[in-house]
Formats: sequence, C-alpha cells, structure tokens
Amino acid sequence: MQANQHEATADEAAIVAAAHALRSETVALLSELVTHPSLLGQEQSAQELVARTFESLGLQVDAFQIDEDKLKQHPGYSPSIVSYDGRTNVVGIHRPGGPFKGRSLIFNGHIDVVPTGAKVLWTHDPFSGRVEGDRLYGRGASDMKAGIVAYTMAYKALKSIGLEPASPVYFQSVIEEECTGNGALACLVAGYRADAAVIPEPIAPNGVMTCQLGVLWLAIEVLGKPVHASIAQTGVGAIDFALYLFGELKKLEDKWNAPSARYRSFAHHQHPINFNLGKISGGEWASSVPSACRADIRLGFYPDRKVAQIKQEVEALLAAAYEAHPAHAALTYRVHYEGFQADGCHVPDDAPIVTAISQTHLDVVGTQLTPTAFTGTTDCKFFNLYGDTPAICYGPSGGENIHGIDEWVSIESVMQTTAVLAVFMARWCGVNRLAAVVDSSFAPAARPVLHSV
Repeated sequence: MQANQHEATADEAAIVAAAHALRSETVALLSELVTHPSLLGQEQSAQELVARTFESLGLQVDAFQIDEDKLKQHPGYSPSIVSYDGRTNVVGIHRPGGPFKGRSLIFNGHIDVVPTGAKVLWTHDPFSGRVEGDRLYGRGASDMKAGIVAYTMAYKALKSIGLEPASPVYFQSVIEEECTGNGALACLVAGYRADAAVIPEPIAPNGVMTCQLGVLWLAIEVLGKPVHASIAQTGVGAIDFALYLFGELKKLEDKWNAPSARYRSFAHHQHPINFNLGKISGGEWASSVPSACRADIRLGFYPDRKVAQIKQEVEALLAAAYEAHPAHAALTYRVHYEGFQADGCHVPDDAPIVTAISQTHLDVVGTQLTPTAFTGTTDCKFFNLYGDTPAICYGPSGGENIHGIDEWVSIESVMQTTAVLAVFMARWCGVNRLAAVVDSSFAPAARPVLHSV
C-alpha cells in the first residue's frame, strides 16, 4: 500500500463527538486515579495505573527513575526533599504508523498531589474520587489528575474513529511538580523535546497561561536562648525570632507588590507576589522558652528576575534584620534551601502554540481564551527556559479550591478539555488513517516492566 493511502483529513465534528462519547470511561478512570493517594514519595501506584492505561492504548511506555546526579548538573535543578528510589516518571510514546507530517507535541501532567490538610475539614474522604452531579471530588482531582485523564482520552478519541497523530506525541506523567519540578526536568534531561508542549493545569476558566512567576522555597533555622518560662523575659525564644524574621520578609513582599515594581503581565493583578509561611516547627516544652525553630517559606518573584538575585536580596534583608534585633547576640540563624529554585517564564501571546490552542478552543467551545499570568509556578518553565519547546497551560476548570478542602473538578469541563485537546492534536500534528479502529472500552493491560535510565 502506498504511504499516501494512509493519509486522512480530520473530521473535527466526529472528533468532538468521539471525545464526549468517552464520558463514562473518563469519569471512571479519573475517579480511580484519585483513589491512589499519590503524595510526595507515594506516587508509584498511581503511576502504574497510568502506565497500564497508556499501554492499553498501544503507546510505548517508558517508565524511568530519576537520576538525581544528572539533574544536579542542570541549571533548572531544585534540591530534592525525599529519595527518588522506587519512584518513576511514565511517558507514553506515540510514533506514527503512517507518513510523518505536522508538528510534534508533548502533553505533560504531574501525578503528585499536595497534603490533604486536616481531614476533619473534608466532607468525604480526601481520596474518595466521589462523584456528585457535575463534580468529582478528591485531592488531585483538579490539580491535576483531570488533566492527565483529559489528554489520555483525547488520544483515545482519535483512535476510536480510526485516526492517529501524524507526528510524534509524548504523554508525560511526572512526579514532584508540587515541590521541585524535577520530574519534568528529568524528562528534559532524558532527551524529550517537541515543537510545543501543553500542560492541562487548572489555571483559570477560559484562560491559557502564558506567564508565570518564579518561586523560591527556603527554610530559616533559628537557635534561641532557652530559659525557664518563669523568667522568660531573660531569654530569647527561637519561635518568636523566626516570626520576627518572617515579618521583616513580608516588607519585601509589600515592596514587590507596589504597582511601580510589577512585571508588565501582572500590572493589573491585585496582589501578584505572595510570601507564605507554610510550615513552622519548634520548641520543646510549654514551660521552656524555645531553643530551636524552623520556618519553611515560599516566595514568589517576577519572571524578569533570577533565583540568584532573589537569594541575594533575601539574605541581605535577613542579615540587616538580625543586626537590628536588640537580642541578636544571643541568637543564631541560617538560611537553608530545598525545594523550588524556579525562575519564572513568559511565552508571547502571539506564539504559535498560544494562537493554535486559542483558535481550537474558540472553534470547539465557542468562547475566547484569555492569556493569563499565573502567580505560581508550573512545569512550563522547563520547556520554555531550557527545552526550546514553547509551553502553555490549558486545562479543566471548576476546582477553585486546589490545595484546599474538598477539592473538585467539573466533569463537563474535563470533557470539554478532552474534546479541545483532541481537535488541537489533530490540527497540530496532522492525522493518518489507522488500519483498524480500536475498541473504545477501557481494558487495562498487564503491568509494564518499570526500568531506570
């Protein structure tokens, strides 16, 4: 058979219909994925489900463990928090069976989720995957297992009507986006590149994220002057001093939030820069002035600045605050870095990937996408800063309370995103006609062998 007999023209109405026909399978897969509590260091069972799903769709599965020694040589590396032993990235690889045409594509999503917080505040179990009306609940439902399911089902929608992308497509499910991004960085170091990347993160309804802040994690470790609580005024509490230092840091947050200091994409944002004291631990006894304290802090900063500059400014501020404290001679502190050391990034609003996803959304959904600047960080930074792969975030909406209590995602939004991604994939990559149409039912295959590279 001649190669050109495999070529096909995408029937976009049929693609949209095929995507929506997968609704029950989409909900079932997302619900099951949410029941896997893929917290930091515990991602593997969820990754194995993703790997089986990819394999059932005929994708080649590359499941590999992160080599941290290699990552440490890369400028995008962030100091890790837990070991990478037994934790893998999973990449589903599509290579066209027919002639190559169009442009290559990466879909990237993170499987890890943040802690649930106080479970007593949740209406149902945080990992229930419960469905109520249009909402599917659970930690990670919105951020961002719905996105992984959406790009998976977008590929299945094409196959279900006898089409395949006519360019290579890489479906990445990565670990550790929520604290370092080293999972996505490991894919980059392993050699994965494409003409563009889409991350279906839940950034904003009817929005496409083109700009994001940089994020720096640091810990301030303080040693105080402990004494008996009956003479507390003669000692210096480590917890009090840690809070004092954080209060001084908040003055820097105010400075960077001033309208005259803002990066252009955040000019009209009410409060783009946030310094968050996310965790504090210290003290030993109710009747003892605390001898030690550690404060874990997250800082946001604009994409026209670099991590090294931020560290220098922060350390200078802390040093001045230390010297200004009347009891500083009795105190010591140090700044320790682990977790995010992430620069920001900005994709032009007229970049091909932005205009292509925006036009597809308009054609499929009927509404305009708005370029959005995100006051956090995503794995887009690695593609844009180091991978020569323009990347944006576009994903399901409805989960306004990501990282909060009773996290949920709109099922209708997931289906809408699936349809848009399927049509976008057909347009961006081109399509070929498959020899046979795959069965549309989801049937997990045997577990693939996971390996290290």
